[in-house]
Amino acid sequence: MTRSMPHGNHFYTSFFFLVFQLVVLIPSIASYDSTFSPTRPLRITENETIVSPEGIFELGFFKPATRFQERDRWYLGIWYKRFTTRVVWVANRDDPLSSSIGTLKVDNSNIVLLDHSGRVAWTTSLTKNMINNQLLVAELLDNGNFVLRFSNSSSYLWQSFDFPTDTLLPGMKLGWDRRTNHTKSLISWKSLDDPSSGRYVYKIDTLKPSQGLIFGDDLLVSRPGPTYRKLFNITETDNEITHSLGISTANVSLLTLSFLGSLKLMAWTGEWNVVWHFPRNFCDYYGECGQNSYCKIVNKKTNCNCIQGFQGDQHAWDLLDSTNRCLRKTQLSCDSKAEFKQLKKMDFPDTKTSIVDTTVGSEECRKSCLTNCNCTAFANTEWGCVRWTSDLIDLRSYNTEGVDLYIKLATADLGVNKKTIIGSIVGGCLLLVLSFIILCLWIRRKKRARAIAAANVSQERNRDLTINTTEDWGSKRMDFDVISTATNHFSELNKLGKGGFGIVYKGRLCDGQEIAVKRLSKMSPIGVDGFAVEAKLIALVQHINVIRLIGFCYNADEKILVYEFLENSSLDTYLFG
Repeated sequence: MTRSMPHGNHFYTSFFFLVFQLVVLIPSIASYDSTFSPTRPLRITENETIVSPEGIFELGFFKPATRFQERDRWYLGIWYKRFTTRVVWVANRDDPLSSSIGTLKVDNSNIVLLDHSGRVAWTTSLTKNMINNQLLVAELLDNGNFVLRFSNSSSYLWQSFDFPTDTLLPGMKLGWDRRTNHTKSLISWKSLDDPSSGRYVYKIDTLKPSQGLIFGDDLLVSRPGPTYRKLFNITETDNEITHSLGISTANVSLLTLSFLGSLKLMAWTGEWNVVWHFPRNFCDYYGECGQNSYCKIVNKKTNCNCIQGFQGDQHAWDLLDSTNRCLRKTQLSCDSKAEFKQLKKMDFPDTKTSIVDTTVGSEECRKSCLTNCNCTAFANTEWGCVRWTSDLIDLRSYNTEGVDLYIKLATADLGVNKKTIIGSIVGGCLLLVLSFIILCLWIRRKKRARAIAAANVSQERNRDLTINTTEDWGSKRMDFDVISTATNHFSELNKLGKGGFGIVYKGRLCDGQEIAVKRLSKMSPIGVDGFAVEAKLIALVQHINVIRLIGFCYNADEKILVYEFLENSSLDTYLFG
């Protein structure tokens, strides 16, 4: 369903506000005291007022403009004095005085407003009588609070902040106070120039998480969204559930509920400017899209969409039956398998059927909803784990704010969206290409390793052939066991020394000939070629100063040269040099 956004509300409320400044008549000021007492009442006929110590607020009598042949209506109120006149509190809003003859005084432990006949038009209605009435004083404070207290005490017996009309000032709280068991709400004016109680009420829900609710003629009209929770201080304890202005009190600001049912947060910057207002569009009105659907503004058009896993009932849409517009495709049961669909940047559904648990984290929150047969959705919030146990109503989707909401659905209704399918296909193709490249590189590496191994085998065979061809060397190949036996198995006792390329042992062959055995180290840099060159060179050279090579041993693990043993320096020099 698509509807056009409403236009012009902000213009009309601003226009009414400007007109209001002209139709409300504030008398001229005759007194600047901030208090009055039993001995000094306040009289309308003398145009007397009281002014807060710094001259910010003023309390007195005012008369809205009257229509033709309409009688005068006089009200006791508080307004800004320092700035453009704006009434923020009215005492006798539902019982105005009919003439300018009236008196405000402290009497019988109460603040009392009397009309010209002496009838009580308004009173603070304190039931506790004080012993000495002369000790009481009524005072207007610089924050706009009108209080009754003892003259020697700073605690209040009564304060206007506990009985707001249509305006919330910094320092005031709306909501429930356990200490007094009193609930404070805003009630709009009846019209632009009529301060009596109007159609609209703004109250704070006492359930956690608490929420602000605008009612019109006792019907829920709207619930302020995420921006509201950023602008206001929300307190939820065992002693109170209250909302107050979050803007610094250094700024002149107020929240007002207009006679048209809109909330406006206003700040003074040389003139009154609207910082935030609500409701702003169709989506801000309560439950306009019905249950289990969400409202979203797209290109200035309002769209109502069933949540995934729910389907629209066209008959319900045609009948404007918001209750049954979106129904589950598959009903949840304790035996059915379920999972969650994430909806990002959402406003809370109505929390009247929600449960808040401040002791669990996100994963525990998910599990508790999954195992609870009645749980329909959950969200992790600054208050903790919030779970809903019935149909979801008054859902709104935002572009830049909101919370992540997880909707519980039957597994069959989760489905796979188009983006997921495309992503899976692309990912699979990339994986196949990567696997093919890795396989090609592996095959290429194996072929190269085989070629190198074959070349090494061929080279080793050629070297073995060279070494085994001993007819040109003048020496013979010797068996390793013969050499090992001759050196007493390379005993440490037979060790002559250690050189750069190995260890030299003294040995004795079975025929009694003494030999010097040079056993090259396995880590020796002399390879097969070097070993062959050395063996062949020594075998061919015959000189008195050069030792004679008797034989050699060569296999995969050993490279050994066997020399004749000489008791002279030439052996040491050659073998260890």
